[in-house]
Amino acid sequence: MLKTRALRHEFVKYFPDSMEEGVLYVSEEFATAGHLCCCGCGEEVITPLNQAQWQLIKFGVGVSLHPSVGNWKFACRSHYWIRNNRVIEAAPLSTTAIENVKRRDRRDKESYIRKVNAAAPRPSILDRIVRWFRGS
Repeated sequence: MLKTRALRHEFVKYFPDSMEEGVLYVSEEFATAGHLCCCGCGEEVITPLNQAQWQLIKFGVGVSLHPSVGNWKFACRSHYWIRNNRVIEAAPLSTTAIENVKRRDRRDKESYIRKVNAAAPRPSILDRIVRWFRGS
C-alpha cells in the first residue's frame, strides 16, 4: 500500500541534503530525478534520466517518469508509476519477473553505453601520435 499518492515536482540543480516526502526533485543539468519512496519507508529513490533508464515527460503543469519505479533493492519492494504527478500503484512482481527486468535493464544500459561511445569523437591519428610522444 502506498502512502504517497501524488508528487509535487521541483526543478533543482542539486538534490537537498534531506528530501521532503511528496516531492519529486528533478535535476535536468545532471539528468537525474529523486524522491522518497512512495510507500513511506523513507528510502531515497534515484532515477537516472537517459534513454536506457528513465525518461521524464513534461505535461503542462505535471511530469511523468517512464517506465515504472520498481524498488527491488528496498525491503518494501514497492512498484509504482508516476503519471502527471500522480502515483499509481503497480502490481507486485515475482522474484523471477524482477530478475527478468534486471537482465533487460542491464542489456538496455550496455546498448546505450555502446551507442554513446560510438558517437563520441575519436582523436585523429596525429593527435594519438603526439600524445604518445608526450607520454600522456
